[in-house]
Amino acid sequence: MIHLFRIMPFIALILLTANLNAQTSNDELLTKLIRESDNSKIATVLLNPEKYKLQIIYTQIDREGNNYPIFSSRKFNVDSKKYFYPASTVKFPTALLALEKLNIMNIPGVTKYTSLKIDSNYTSQTKVIFDSSSTTKLPSIANYLKKVFIVSDNDAQNRIYEFLGQQYTNETLMKKNFFFTKILNRLSVSLTPEQNRHTNGFTFYNMDNVLYRQLPQVNPNEYKLDFESVKLGKGYIERGELINSPKDFSYSNYFGLEDQHEMLKSVFFPETVPAERRFNLTEDDYKFLYRAMSILPRESDFPAYPDYKTYNDGYCKFFMYGDTKDSIPSNIRIFNKVGIAYGFMIDNAYIIDFDKNIEFMLSAMIYVNEDEIFNDDIYEYATIGFPFIAELGRLIYAYEVNRKRDVIPNLDKFNWSRNK
Repeated sequence: MIHLFRIMPFIALILLTANLNAQTSNDELLTKLIRESDNSKIATVLLNPEKYKLQIIYTQIDREGNNYPIFSSRKFNVDSKKYFYPASTVKFPTALLALEKLNIMNIPGVTKYTSLKIDSNYTSQTKVIFDSSSTTKLPSIANYLKKVFIVSDNDAQNRIYEFLGQQYTNETLMKKNFFFTKILNRLSVSLTPEQNRHTNGFTFYNMDNVLYRQLPQVNPNEYKLDFESVKLGKGYIERGELINSPKDFSYSNYFGLEDQHEMLKSVFFPETVPAERRFNLTEDDYKFLYRAMSILPRESDFPAYPDYKTYNDGYCKFFMYGDTKDSIPSNIRIFNKVGIAYGFMIDNAYIIDFDKNIEFMLSAMIYVNEDEIFNDDIYEYATIGFPFIAELGRLIYAYEVNRKRDVIPNLDKFNWSRNK
């Protein structure tokens, strides 16, 4: 039997149905800001937002006298029931769940920094015993998470997926009321749904001492996305052949833009979200995340990314800098997770300027696949995608610079690079 969700509590079903039926009206201020832009990069997309499947969420943040944040969220064309391929943005929830799982396990000596080995227990699985990018040359959850955020490494994501297991990942997200987040497969490897249901065994160890063994896992349920719009495009390339029919994303991942935005809020402002939506993270976990989500490749020693031509500052910072090779000034920090694949481009970010004392959240998705063919490597990333997302970030940043605030925010806890 195929399930979208294995367990659907009655109240969750009510909330999901309400969300599916809700029509999101466009915010007047956000609509005015983007429609009145005289920049051609913005205008090209706004001439046909449905063609580009454009979705935007912008949250203004004001502070009370005790520094407590007050949010004003503004949306454009957001609809959680309209499927889009989330690409690498799914690395955000798995990163949070991996840290949380370690805390729930609460096994002496087993932390995100503990060395581990990964076994091969099912067809197409691969072993891991060595990681040249880490300080110890051994794999660890922490080093995988660094690679996930700094350069969006797909193999690192797959190892985190395997540590969690498909069933645990999706049931835990459901319990946290992230109803539009489904993580069903690894990235950049061609596996069947059955193979993705199976995940590898893990061994955490210190020198010759085994601290914990996690047996291989298999999800007994077959999850499948249940969206009317889950079949997209006119065709796709498979094994070098053009298939002239829509591509079926039923067994692919999904991470709705509203879920992305709310998950970002739960990490940076956990005190403002309901308890069931928070992640069980330690103070060290939060510090680790704030650094990993904002550090630039050139600032990282382990893993190291010395090739600036490849790993420039905008490599994983699409808002404001995705269309340039320029360096990001030290007063600006972008805490985010991007995704790019099949013509879909997404960025989900909390952006701070420490010198100007401004902060805001911005999430956006755009689709640039003019010929509607998947896997042909013909996408308008450079001509439309990157210019639009970068300019959108600059547009909102400029508005925030001039927006009046009654209380200057205290942003010290996010300023890891200046508080060493």
